[in-house]
Amino acid sequence: MTQPARSHNRYRVAQLNPRQPTQFELAPDSEARAAIAAELGLNSLPALRFKGEIRPAQSDAWEVTGRLTAKVVQPCVVTLAPVKTALNEELHRLFSPHATTPEGEEVEMRDDEVEPLGQFIDIEAMMIEALTLALPLYPRADGANLDEPDPEPEGETRKPFAGLADLLKNRDK
Repeated sequence: MTQPARSHNRYRVAQLNPRQPTQFELAPDSEARAAIAAELGLNSLPALRFKGEIRPAQSDAWEVTGRLTAKVVQPCVVTLAPVKTALNEELHRLFSPHATTPEGEEVEMRDDEVEPLGQFIDIEAMMIEALTLALPLYPRADGANLDEPDPEPEGETRKPFAGLADLLKNRDK
């Protein structure tokens, strides 16, 4: 008996149709979104959807294109107040059997859009990675500012070694 091509949002490459695109749409339920929010350190994840297609490409490769939409709530980096953000990101990846995973201590970084092709294409992992990369690094609530240090008085410049000579004199006593 053959296994289905789709299993837990992972598509078995050997069972994808090479003549037409395979459509997908992920919209995790509230429990799954809560787990993702906890993993990413978000206050909440009210909405998340990843929709697109997997289609054959040249040289035995597979291309994944899609759109990620989400609503996230993160803590403000200044006040910790909740900051709501709407995300809308395009995603494009190429899975090629000719791409290799870098090994060793010093490796050349490969193209971000080309991935090594394995037995499966994991759409859910792509969705979480795209969400992670799209999150604002330093979300700020409206009006939240860091306190700026007091500016130097006009005409007065700081001299970092001004007191060094006095310190050295007192050291010898």
